[in-house]
Amino acid sequence: MNKKVLVVEDNDSMRIGIEESLVRDGCTVFSFDNGVTALEQIKEINPQIAIVDLKMEPMNGLDVLKNLKECDSKIEVLMISAYSTVDDAVQAMHLGAADFLTKPFSPNELRIRVNKIADKISADIKILNLTEQNKMLNEEINSGFGEIIGSSQEIQKVFQLVEKVAETESTVLIHGESGTGKELIARAIHSKSPRSNNPFVRVNCGALNENLLESELFGHEKGAFTGAVKTKRGRFELAESGTLFFDEVGDIPLSLQVKLLRVLQEREFERVGGEHTLQTDVRIIAATNMELKKLVSAGKFREDLFYRLNVIPIEVPPLRNRKDDIPQLVNHFINKLSQKYKKQFDSLDQDALKIFLDYSWPGNIRELENLIERIFVISNDGKLNITVLQSILNPGSHHSLNSGLEEAMFNYEKSMIEKAMKDCAGIKNRAAKKLGIKTSALYYKLEKFGLIDG
Repeated sequence: MNKKVLVVEDNDSMRIGIEESLVRDGCTVFSFDNGVTALEQIKEINPQIAIVDLKMEPMNGLDVLKNLKECDSKIEVLMISAYSTVDDAVQAMHLGAADFLTKPFSPNELRIRVNKIADKISADIKILNLTEQNKMLNEEINSGFGEIIGSSQEIQKVFQLVEKVAETESTVLIHGESGTGKELIARAIHSKSPRSNNPFVRVNCGALNENLLESELFGHEKGAFTGAVKTKRGRFELAESGTLFFDEVGDIPLSLQVKLLRVLQEREFERVGGEHTLQTDVRIIAATNMELKKLVSAGKFREDLFYRLNVIPIEVPPLRNRKDDIPQLVNHFINKLSQKYKKQFDSLDQDALKIFLDYSWPGNIRELENLIERIFVISNDGKLNITVLQSILNPGSHHSLNSGLEEAMFNYEKSMIEKAMKDCAGIKNRAAKKLGIKTSALYYKLEKFGLIDG
């Protein structure tokens, strides 16, 4: 840090010697031969560190110390004296002094003490910043939007719609690309709704085959099929009086779409293998990264079910359309990961931020968070700048960073998917879980990277 130091010493030769030593070490120094004059200038100087002699006239060092702390409690004070006693040191520390140094002392000893105080100030600033960030995070969480971060016009429109929709019982269809935060939007609607004290139950429509999905949704009776050793309640029963969230609803097979339509219309269903009709009171929120209208035209999605789901549509913008939110998102993830890894990182510098703003982020917010986490894991110096990005994302590249980031992210994501598929013996559901993505998203990426079987 660039240290701004106040020196209050009535001995001319000592004062000049301290000042010269501090200036050689890169400090900005303001020196006075008495405490009264120094205190008159304190607000204009605004020092971080003060070096104060104990024995002075007309105001002694302890009085100067007290006045300095009253003016600004953050000023760290190093007391010096040729006549010190243990009582003097104890009293000075009790009044808030950071350290006590006995004359005579060498320039090197002074440097060590001042640098130690400067390190403490830097650490306190980081702790304060982290505390403020935690406070902001808590406010975000308490607001009901959780990790939906942003102040851009595009995301604010979504927030406003969430507030309005949450109060109703209307069915909601959330559309957006993978990684845009559709589930977070669904959870925000639930948390702000009259059903917030009741369950929020999610079902991943793309992760299960047709038979398993039917059992997951409606439950089954004992003996309904091989392996059904006991009665199981389905997601509709588990979500009773709450919200049922259909993630990637476009993946529901046509045969199940008929049964789902009936539940939406009649609010009743039967378990698989069951004869008794069960009533249900759930609010339906669905999400998809597909164009359901195109699926309807292709005969892969029922038109009547589409209109039942699409009562209140919410479009979640991709990250490339809300780039004003990137700095805020980066800071959010830095704060989140600082707590996870017990490491403190600097904010993204302007040159690195420009690269982030130029990149198209095909994986959206999930891709951004994964990149920040990768930097956290690999980097050791707490820096988030061009050098770090180059070494992590694009080592040895002779391309410009802006053009190289697209290629580097493509290659990195492809290698991660190849490794996950190998580790999971080609079983896609397991690989998707390992990667932290939906199975439907994995299928898309396998095709994108030319990794489809056969």
